[in-house]
Formats: sequence, structure tokens, C-alpha cells
Amino acid sequence: MNTKQTIINSINFHLWIYRVFFLLLILPFGAISQEKQETIPDGTEGETLLVLDSTSAQKKPWNMLDTRFSTFKFGMGMLLEYAAYNPNESMETQLDLLNSELKNTFDVRDFRLLVSGQLKTKRAISWKAAFMYDGSQETSWYVRETGVTVATPEIWGHIFVGRTKEGISLSKVMNGFSLPYMERQMAIDHVPILADGIKWLGYLPKPGIVWNIGMYTDWLSKGQSFSTYKWQFVSRVAWLPIHSAEKNTTLHIGGNLRVGQPVDNSIRLKSRPESNPAPIMIDTGTFSSNQSTIFGGEIYYTNGSWTFGSEYYWHSFNSSSTNNPVFNGGELLATYIFTGGKRPYNTVGGIFTFIPIEKSVFKGGLGEIEGLIRFSSLDLNDGLISGGRYWKITPMVNWYMSNNLRLEFAYGYGILNRYDLKGATNFLQTRLQFMF
Repeated sequence: MNTKQTIINSINFHLWIYRVFFLLLILPFGAISQEKQETIPDGTEGETLLVLDSTSAQKKPWNMLDTRFSTFKFGMGMLLEYAAYNPNESMETQLDLLNSELKNTFDVRDFRLLVSGQLKTKRAISWKAAFMYDGSQETSWYVRETGVTVATPEIWGHIFVGRTKEGISLSKVMNGFSLPYMERQMAIDHVPILADGIKWLGYLPKPGIVWNIGMYTDWLSKGQSFSTYKWQFVSRVAWLPIHSAEKNTTLHIGGNLRVGQPVDNSIRLKSRPESNPAPIMIDTGTFSSNQSTIFGGEIYYTNGSWTFGSEYYWHSFNSSSTNNPVFNGGELLATYIFTGGKRPYNTVGGIFTFIPIEKSVFKGGLGEIEGLIRFSSLDLNDGLISGGRYWKITPMVNWYMSNNLRLEFAYGYGILNRYDLKGATNFLQTRLQFMF
């Protein structure tokens, strides 16, 4: 059996699992109850808002206002980074063929402004608006996650309506400021960072099932740099056979399925080597396709200060002109927090969130210091397309000085296999992250 047929069979099996899953959801499970919520979601990326309580004198955060109709929480985030590169001779030749260069660069990677709050309604309803400057986009300013989250305990979760992450890939859904590494893996670069539509997030604590399912269209975002699909259906379902918030122990095993139609029935896959100032190094060029199917798996395990994880994806395209290519890639990750900190798991979105800092450097502590190593790869060669292959290994250190300030140091070594050459690059990067 060839690789494409194996993937098709896997997708068909995944669809069968989802049919069973939906059947289970509509059955009357009287014995399954939802966890009591002490906070409500602030969007879909793991952040939370205080639950309103008019019967007690709650101490509000300094950046939150309380009005008659809603609370207002204000936030800001900024990433400053420096990147230096040392390519070998073969890589220099490849860069000439790409008409690109690797330049040592200082850059504002990200600057964002946020406002959110909880409406004073009987049903828990939160809202959020975010605006971001992205140094990697041609259109620098755009609207980030913006919409309304409605608590729906009747269907075991929440409904989000607006602009948000699609939902595929645990690391793609996570807030970029909470990721343990600087950039997400190459294999999910093809997935748009945002989409406009509706998403259902749910969690059944007794069987340990968490999911997000969404449907999206481009009628509002058409023409923006991230909007490469006319419509898409996305689902991610995970099983938590082990989950203890008290012990910070979680085993997350998930599957992802995404089906969509590219804008104008054409698509282009491309990726930088997980370094934002670097040029695009693997690239399929634009080719015709009337449908894309992405299938992938993810597994993560946390135990105290340790986190291990892996994700892998196949990108399949209906494209007779290029012999229906299937591209693939993934990552392996291991992290350890030397100072004893822990990375919490959020069951609302089925993701990891921010590491809480018990004693910051501004209060006489060390904060939290984390070491990690990561291997990632992406192969854009298949069918009649030769977009290249890239793999990279990245050891890294994070110093979380406080809940608002983080300093990152990373070394990377990557190999580009393209133009019948294997070019190597040494990466050295540092980043300062500030947020509230």
C-alpha cells in the first residue's frame, strides 16, 4: 500500500471516529458533569478572566475596570529579537539561487494591544478584541483574535464567534507568548494563523475528552495575507487518560482533521527555518488545487517540571496538474524547568498555557528557568513539486523573570536539502518578551 493510500485510509478512519464522537455527544449523559468554573475564558488561547461575584469585594487587577454593563481588561504585548546566522558554502549557493540572503537582524517581531471583558449577564459571556503589528507580514497591522465567547454548559463547553485560531494543532492554538520556543514548527506554517467563523470548545472530564470544532469562511478576511482559504472545516479531538491539575500531570493524545478550499483554487506552501528574520527557504510555488486535507496527530506528556511532546502532519491536495501531492512534517520536543515551575494544562481549549511565576526577580527570586531541545522538519517534495526539505535542531533556554517579562536564548542548526545541495546554517537568537 503506498503512502497516499495509507493517508486516505487514515482520514476515512478519522472521519468514522468523528461520526461516533458526534453520536456520543447527542446521547443523554446524565452521569457526566462539567467542571465547576472559577474563571471564564478570555478568548480561546488559554487566558482567563475573573468570574464576577457581586456578593464579595473582589480585588480587581490593576489593568481591569468594572462598569455597570461589563468589565474591561486592558493588555499589551511586545517581542524584540536579534538573530545572527552563519551559513556554510553550500547554503550560500542555495541562497543565491533563492535570490535571498541571511542578514544579522534586530527586529520588532510582534507588538499587540488587547482589550477584553465579561458582560454582566446571567449566562457567562466574555468578549475580546486584539490588534497586532507583525514583523513577518506584508500588511503589518491587522486584527487578531476578536469575538465573543458564550458559556454553553448544555453542550459541555463554550461557543466562540469571531476571528480566532482555526483549532488545528495544540501549538498553533496556544498563545504565541506562552510557547516554550520562539517560533512554531515549519509543518504548520501552511495553516492560516487566523480565520473568521464559529468554534465549539468542549470538555468531558469523566471520560477525559477535549475538543474544538470550527467552521470558517473568508467573507470578512478576503484579501488579507493570512486568508488563503475560501472556507475550511477544522476539528481537533483529544483524550486525556491522565490528567491531574494538582500534580501537574497530563497525558494528551489528540487527532486533527482539516478540510478546506483554497482561494481561487490555487495554493502555495512556504516556510522560514523557524527564525522570523530569515528568508523563505522551502517553497512549492503556486499550484492549482480545489481542496486541501490536513491530517495529523499530537501527543504531549507533562509530569511536574517536565514536558515532552510531538506533532506530525500530512498536507494532501487535490491537484491533477501536480499529481495530487502530499507533504509532511513534524516536531519532537522536551523541556525541563530547573527552578521547579510547572506548565499548566487548560481543559477549555485543550492546550498548555502560561507558566505562573511564584517569586519574580523583582521580588528577590529567580523567576523560572527552563531548558529545552527540539527537532523539527518539513518535506515539500512530492508529486511534480520540488519545494525542498528542511530539518532543524534547536536547544534553548528561557528565563521567565516575572509573569510579565521573559528573556530567551536559542542556538539552532539546520539543513536545507534543495537544488541538489545540502546547505547548513548555524543560528544564534535572543528575544525579549514583555506583556501584561
